[in-house]
Amino acid sequence: MLLNYPNGKKFQKPVEPHGIAIQSARSKGSTFSNRGMKLEKLINESNMFYLTHNRAIIHKKPTPLQIVQVDYPKRSAAVVKEAYFKQPSTTDYNGVYRGKYMDFEAKETNHKTSFPLKNFHPHQIEHMRQCVAHGGICFVIIRFSMYNVQYVLSVEHLFPWWEQLETGRKSIPLADIEHHGIKLETGAFPAIDYLPAVDELYFT
Repeated sequence: MLLNYPNGKKFQKPVEPHGIAIQSARSKGSTFSNRGMKLEKLINESNMFYLTHNRAIIHKKPTPLQIVQVDYPKRSAAVVKEAYFKQPSTTDYNGVYRGKYMDFEAKETNHKTSFPLKNFHPHQIEHMRQCVAHGGICFVIIRFSMYNVQYVLSVEHLFPWWEQLETGRKSIPLADIEHHGIKLETGAFPAIDYLPAVDELYFT
């Protein structure tokens, strides 16, 4: 299916750079049951666990599409051939936790030593700034797929890196994310238990 942005540009799925074997020190202690699973799937499973156990109400935001071309190969089925994003996306997830509005973005990379800032878009950063300004909880979950590990990083720490993007580094060093973020292992129930990290960042 052909997708286009509101400005008419064609949507192209970003290609992540390839990684190689990880250092045993960073993989030590990680569970391998969820290796290879995409971050979105892990978070969606976790959110369902939180909802079922009445811990939080968090959902993935739908992406509104304007369908412009549909084929009908047979009477009982329709195939969308071309569509446009009605508006630029903001962040991936939002909801309510402990009486506070929560909004966050989830990103994944195959890079081994840093996270490329180009994975964020200016309108996403602006949306997160607005959420913080109105008292919301806002953060990013960054997954390093080669290590099978992810980190919760507050946007308050992300913003300074974004502000120096044009004149400084184009990525956040993994060492910096390890120091300022909260490490999340992959498990079973929930797949990624990120709420304790939210508690530590915003409720202590």
